[in-house]
Amino acid sequence: MSEVQDHYRNFLARHYTWMFGTPFAAKVAEQKTILEDALQPTAASRDLGLAIDLGSGSGFQTFALSEIGYSPVLAVDSSEALLKELQAHQGSRPVQTICGDLSKLNGFVSPATAQVIVCMGDTITHLSNEGAVEELLRSVADTLIPGGTFVISYRDLSVEVTGLDRFIPVYADEGKVMTCFLEFDRPDTVLVHDLLYNREGQQWRLEKSNYRKLRLPVDWLEDAMVRVGFKVHRGQAGRLLRLVGHKPQAR
Repeated sequence: MSEVQDHYRNFLARHYTWMFGTPFAAKVAEQKTILEDALQPTAASRDLGLAIDLGSGSGFQTFALSEIGYSPVLAVDSSEALLKELQAHQGSRPVQTICGDLSKLNGFVSPATAQVIVCMGDTITHLSNEGAVEELLRSVADTLIPGGTFVISYRDLSVEVTGLDRFIPVYADEGKVMTCFLEFDRPDTVLVHDLLYNREGQQWRLEKSNYRKLRLPVDWLEDAMVRVGFKVHRGQAGRLLRLVGHKPQAR
């Protein structure tokens, strides 16, 4: 995932939290509502077991899982800058961070130990190809306990958009304006261009970078989850698609 890592290191990490256009705590609260709906926690205890956030970014889902009652929560991301931001918000929460490739999950965690694993905010489309996605799904299934749950949220970019629909406003305030442009130049990936104008006095300075995302049809992704043993339910996570995979209980 070196192209994605370079994009975050050289451009996106320093704008990542800002571009959601909402206070950090409000974004955590939003994700907590989404995850409670997906996970339906029923235990009265505040210790629901290990949860893993793959592609944690600055920690929206990580802290949401902690507030629901999962402990510890392992935040995995390849961006040192975003993990440092997460740590700055951590306080006394039982959160651990790992800077590394989420596709190497088996190297971070023992099999059959996690109650919940999440991979949200379009992170799964950062993988290099469908084979890498299937490999991650198998690793997730191996890492979950029987009865554990896997939650994905992402954008299905499999249907090409054309013309002006390729331009997506991200967020703007008095000092920054961010826009995304999608280039559907390959059948399996889309080239994502991020353009950001920074105000410097009376001038605007342009920053720009691009990287590739997978075009994963939701039917393919659901079928892939089923192939590795999950029972899958579809839903929505705000403006993103949501897939919830349940690992069967041991017999």
